[in-house]
Amino acid sequence: MKTLDALTLERVARLIVDIDGPFERRGYQLEQLLRRAAWPSPPEYDGSPRIVWLTDIMAGTDDHAAVSRLLCRICDPLEYDDGLSSADLIRQELNSLLAAEGVAITYVAGRPVLGEVGVDGHSTVFSAPEDLEERIRPLVSSREFLQQLMERVTETQICEQHGAYGMALIGIGSFTEALLLDVLIHRDPSLQRGFPQGERRVAPERASFALLLDTARTRGWIQMDAHDFMAIVREYRNFVHLRKQRERGVIPDRDTVGMCWGPVLAVLNDLETTREPTAV
Repeated sequence: MKTLDALTLERVARLIVDIDGPFERRGYQLEQLLRRAAWPSPPEYDGSPRIVWLTDIMAGTDDHAAVSRLLCRICDPLEYDDGLSSADLIRQELNSLLAAEGVAITYVAGRPVLGEVGVDGHSTVFSAPEDLEERIRPLVSSREFLQQLMERVTETQICEQHGAYGMALIGIGSFTEALLLDVLIHRDPSLQRGFPQGERRVAPERASFALLLDTARTRGWIQMDAHDFMAIVREYRNFVHLRKQRERGVIPDRDTVGMCWGPVLAVLNDLETTREPTAV
């Protein structure tokens, strides 16, 4: 995500603080919100005017991923007692503030995801975000593996740009499966001895994409909706076998690629907000 204009950040801060409104947040609640959005080294509220305080925090960082997570978090149904009902009201108001920036929050798999506004001015387009390397760096086990992941993303983008949409789908699935395997073992080294599956353990090199997702879900590192909607990404990754694509009767296009990036970004958001505050 690009840097947002200072006025946009101030308007977003007003929305988040919501003075005298139904969703007003006190100073301590702003601290809690920043922590839930995995803001790096979240500051303590200093008693100054809340809107100014929050605006300064958002404007004072060059961590675009952190701002993106905060925007998504205020639209997250988990933030509100009545879930999606209130969250979607906030999302609609937020999107009106973000319209001039050309970005919008959309629910994918029940999770809020930031995307670019399409040429029609209404739809939201998903792709590999420009700050993807910055976002996954704190999640993975090594710089070497980070580089390998980004090479796979670059290959996927080349396929998409040149109309090789089926190969782009395979690349998205490959990237996500590899990311999950590394993140899970990095967070819980005991998984090197095998991933629990019923009464047995499956060696990491034999763990399926589905088992990786199940493990991330049972550990609370991704939400159920994000887990469930990854099924389409898993299925389309299997187009590496042409018979699978023929059986499914799918002719991939650019929209299909964007449709797969959406759930991946939802999973990424969840992994970011559940990570320990460490960096590679």
